[in-house]
Amino acid sequence: MSTRETTDPADTTDMRTTDTGAGHPGASHSGPCDQGAPGRHRPPAGARAWLGEHAELLVSALLLVLGAVVLADAATTQALPAAESGPIGPRAVPTAVGLGLLLCAVLHAVDVLRGGRGEAEGGEDVDLTTRADWRAVTMLTAVFLANAALIEPAGWAISGALLFWGTAYALGSRSYLRDALISAGLSVGSFYAFYYGLGITLPPGVLEGIL
Repeated sequence: MSTRETTDPADTTDMRTTDTGAGHPGASHSGPCDQGAPGRHRPPAGARAWLGEHAELLVSALLLVLGAVVLADAATTQALPAAESGPIGPRAVPTAVGLGLLLCAVLHAVDVLRGGRGEAEGGEDVDLTTRADWRAVTMLTAVFLANAALIEPAGWAISGALLFWGTAYALGSRSYLRDALISAGLSVGSFYAFYYGLGITLPPGVLEGIL
């Protein structure tokens, strides 16, 4: 005696309808791609990783911009007659600085692209809980203000020496005679370096006619 399986026609119709809806072009499907917010496009993971590894290229870009600005400013500097400006002229130094910045930008970018990485120096490992030395900061501020006030009446040779000596004292040096001799040499030497090298006369002050 054989037994036949009977299938309800309504069930067959429901199964056909379900299969047809699954393959219908207008059927809605939800998946992982539809879960993201519309309009948000993130760069590929590989691009983000590359940018993270080469973030130091921002330094190269900054140097490049600074070099371009310095060169543009040098190009607009008014040239003076040779008798007034000397053999160098006012454009030489800013032009050299601008070209140096551009060269540093290119060399730094090449080094970063080749895998170079900046390493933290030992001096960067500082204790952030250490209190600031406000005494030294106050002394340095006073020394700079004194230089600004005395540079015209006393002259750069005197105010510059005071600036150098006071800075050394504020930073902890107690070799008074040695610091005084070095400060005097730096101030007088820089006075003549500006005069003969750049054609710029710093304020002579009370030493006018002597220097």
